[in-house]
Amino acid sequence: MAGDSLKRTPLYDLHLELGAKMVPFAGWEMPVQYPMGVLKEHLHTRAAAGLFDVSHMGQVILPAAGIPALEALVPVDVAGLGLNRQRYAMFTNAAGGILDDLMIANKGSHLFLVVNAACAEADIAHLQAHVPGVEVLRRGLLALQGPQAAAVLERLLPGAAALRFMDVAEFGWEGAVLWVSRSGYTGEDGYEISLPEEAAGAFARALLAAPEVAPIGLGARDSLRLEAGLCLYGHDIDTTTTPVEADLTWAIQKRRRTEGGFPGAETILAEIARGPARRRIGLRPEGRAPMREGTEIYAAAEGGTPIGRVTSGGFGPSINAPMAMAYLPADCPLGATVYGEVRGKRLPATVAAMPFHPHSYKR
Repeated sequence: MAGDSLKRTPLYDLHLELGAKMVPFAGWEMPVQYPMGVLKEHLHTRAAAGLFDVSHMGQVILPAAGIPALEALVPVDVAGLGLNRQRYAMFTNAAGGILDDLMIANKGSHLFLVVNAACAEADIAHLQAHVPGVEVLRRGLLALQGPQAAAVLERLLPGAAALRFMDVAEFGWEGAVLWVSRSGYTGEDGYEISLPEEAAGAFARALLAAPEVAPIGLGARDSLRLEAGLCLYGHDIDTTTTPVEADLTWAIQKRRRTEGGFPGAETILAEIARGPARRRIGLRPEGRAPMREGTEIYAAAEGGTPIGRVTSGGFGPSINAPMAMAYLPADCPLGATVYGEVRGKRLPATVAAMPFHPHSYKR
């Protein structure tokens, strides 16, 4: 059992009841898998609906008056974000590196931000130092993901199925107000639901009562997001990577590219204009052996120095093959063969487009 210093989400007792294997993660005691096992949890999410406890994430409110101050911290267009819409963003530093990635929702009088658990303390301090009126929340956060997520949630929250990808809305459930976004971290259609801590257990149980829904742990969450080609902070993106290198330029809207005014703008806008020296790309290793994080990549089967390294790698249950992300020279073309050094042997891999498994968002 993990030490007493680890924090616990409102669903901790439910995880134990469901037979979860608990592990330390970003200072929290979290379920890595349930008796179904990572492989079946992954495939169940792709086929039906999986329920994830993401209550370890940081949740913050900013007054709408703080939008200009927030735009001075991120390279995205916050002012242009529509009412009841959500947008992916990044905190950047003066060198153009990524401090964290986050979600920003426009709720009219205020913005609702969700930040990564491992960076939450630093992110909140960063916000408080630059934006007035920061309010840190203590709420549960659930993610319901998969092709049957909409049908399940509609039964509990009528109207939820009408939301589009990146829409946000409020729903009442048994006296609690739930903040729902049609978004997630699996590449599947689905929702993220912020709710009062005291309602989290009951609502999770109501979702799990649906025959389509199974509890899903961190193990399958990681393989699902990797198949979807989605970055994990501290692995695929960090302070040493820029949004352009990370292939996240799509998240920087035209106005911010024109006006700048965010940390690292000179570096980031120059990379957009001329192209980066390296970029995050997909790899499909030959055979069945995965190329894990840290695997060095070479241009040739023998000799030479590494041209890059794997930042995330594993086996994709939905594609029934290994997959990886790596930073390689930007001119490395799709279809090229490179070599990853695995246990002293250089194994071939093909440079491949991402996502490895197609997205199924509700547009």
